[in-house]
Amino acid sequence: MTWMPPADKAPVLSAVALGGQRGERPLFRRLAFSLMPGQVLWLRGRNGRGKTSLLRLLAGLSTPAAGEVQLDGHPLRALPLSWRERLLYIAHANALKDDLSVTEALQFLGRIHAGDGEAAATPLQITTALERLGIGTMRSAPVRTLSQGQRRRAALARLALPQRPSVWLLDEPFDALDTDGIAVLNGLLREHARAGGSVLLTSHQALSLTDPLPQPLDLDAFGVAG
Repeated sequence: MTWMPPADKAPVLSAVALGGQRGERPLFRRLAFSLMPGQVLWLRGRNGRGKTSLLRLLAGLSTPAAGEVQLDGHPLRALPLSWRERLLYIAHANALKDDLSVTEALQFLGRIHAGDGEAAATPLQITTALERLGIGTMRSAPVRTLSQGQRRRAALARLALPQRPSVWLLDEPFDALDTDGIAVLNGLLREHARAGGSVLLTSHQALSLTDPLPQPLDLDAFGVAG
């Protein structure tokens, strides 16, 4: 039976009349949606429509041209950093430093994003997460020696680390993954949703996740002509 989020829950992340642009070029306007606990939203749209730009807005890394992003009903821009640490953003570029080992790169990201009073992941926890993604033997390898698929798995290992339920913002997480990698990621998404976490992701390929069933969010419907 497919699990569904409770209907009486309040939105975790919302866009209210949101407008986005790249430089001087408008991308979308009056975007509105709500991401519920336990829900997976599949952000779709043509190339250049602004999917990555929207993820950066939702992560608090850039400022909207109009409207606002809300986290738990509060304007994101007004919240202290301790609240924003509930948002986990994994970009398409992976954010792994080439000159560090895989374990060191994940430790570095963990220290940056650890919340107040929250310890970064230990080397053992990182090894366990890497093993979950099928690259445990690469834990000491320099990031620069990894293939694209291995880099993607290493970045996604952050999803397998112990953490409180949060909002995952994932830019093309299935890119460069083989069949086994897709199955592992689907399992992580399913576990996160069942624990009350929420996910908004982009993907240029069809999704095979069915539990929970991703709900589409079509950015083309909010596009700016021309």
